[in-house]
Amino acid sequence: MSMTWDEILISKRLGKKDGYDQITRSEFHRDYDRVVFSSAFRRLQDKTQVFPLAHIDYVRTRLTHSLEVASVGRSLGLEIGAYLSKHKKMTNCTDVDVAGIVATACLAHDIGNPPFGHSGEDAIQEWFTLSQGQQALSGLSEQQRLDFLNFEGNAQGFRILTRLQHPDNVGGLQLTLASLATLMKYPVNSLVSNSYKNELGICAKKFGYFQSEEYMYHEIAKDLSLLKTPKGGYFRHPLSYLVEAADDVCYHFIDLSDGFRLNHLQYNEVEDLLLQFHDSSKSKILNRIKDLHDEKEKVEYLCGCTISKVISEIIQEFIAHEDDLLSGSYPYELVSRIPSNQYMKQLLDLTAQKIYRVREVLEIEAAGFEILGGLLTILHENFTKVLEGNSKRSRKILQLIPNQFLDKNREPYRDKYKMMMSITDYISGMTDSYAVSIYQKLKGISIT
Repeated sequence: MSMTWDEILISKRLGKKDGYDQITRSEFHRDYDRVVFSSAFRRLQDKTQVFPLAHIDYVRTRLTHSLEVASVGRSLGLEIGAYLSKHKKMTNCTDVDVAGIVATACLAHDIGNPPFGHSGEDAIQEWFTLSQGQQALSGLSEQQRLDFLNFEGNAQGFRILTRLQHPDNVGGLQLTLASLATLMKYPVNSLVSNSYKNELGICAKKFGYFQSEEYMYHEIAKDLSLLKTPKGGYFRHPLSYLVEAADDVCYHFIDLSDGFRLNHLQYNEVEDLLLQFHDSSKSKILNRIKDLHDEKEKVEYLCGCTISKVISEIIQEFIAHEDDLLSGSYPYELVSRIPSNQYMKQLLDLTAQKIYRVREVLEIEAAGFEILGGLLTILHENFTKVLEGNSKRSRKILQLIPNQFLDKNREPYRDKYKMMMSITDYISGMTDSYAVSIYQKLKGISIT
């Protein structure tokens, strides 16, 4: 059994039956615009990529990272779309449509990340293993518990796009099913991921939707005829491999560039590493570098050349294994199978050693554990007290919580799963700066 391109590239929207009568923009380009203009996307401007709360404008945030990933994803999508069109493998989409689908998913791939980067996810997960977190999870089902114990930014992103943005709409932003499925790198729930990640491989490495949105993904998968895994959940939409590859390319090379700008890497280290990716074109690149006098420009040129070469290899790998991708039998990341992967590993080792472990990163990440854990403690404690009776302090704190995280009477949800989801919605949606500010105010550290 195999998926077909025409089935998995339909433009139907989640929660909406009728389309638009316009020929200037396809439904997939509407998706891109909807993400760009969403408040959740704007908040990425103050969310950590690698260097938290950086004081240098050049350093990338989640917003600039997402835009760069979308740019690489569009290039990948255009090439694959051109290949599919040339060989008449799809009849309802153009190459530009495929590029739009991949670019939209890339644009939204980090939209669910909490403050302080991946350490923010770790901080939320860890809180639920502690005594108060365990109390918060008591009485929940195993899957509901795992939604929090293994809290996942990918699942939060799907929740934002399908529920939290425009909550009065069925389907939230009502993106196309093709774009949402392409976004979903891990189309399984937390229970399947926790139990079968070793058996199912890459599609279950993490989980992609909470129990609260699982029914929506089942609807998407049914309409697109996505293949089910033997253990529950689904195999990936083939284009999601391109989203993953675009992200891999950007964080490998762009983190290297940022690390150089902040003097954590020397120019010779960067040049020696990146020139390894090139064989026949090495002399041409070296001649071009001689004409550049600024080392920052040299690094940007080297990164650009190398990204182009890696993109070409990713496209070749995708085309060579198209049948495996459509049948759910490709268990790898595309980048892990390209000729340049050996150098990508060296690059990752260098950035891990020289960038991800620098003091300024570790200090803020450690503070992030204190801040997010503290916020979870404060909100859970005071939401619980409000439900138990009249606590003036807890009522005062409740007044600070936006309406969207409370029930229609501006009370905490009495259903424990809904209450904890609303708390993690609020905290994970915060920017880095806002999380610091609201923590300091609730702790009485600052009142300005």
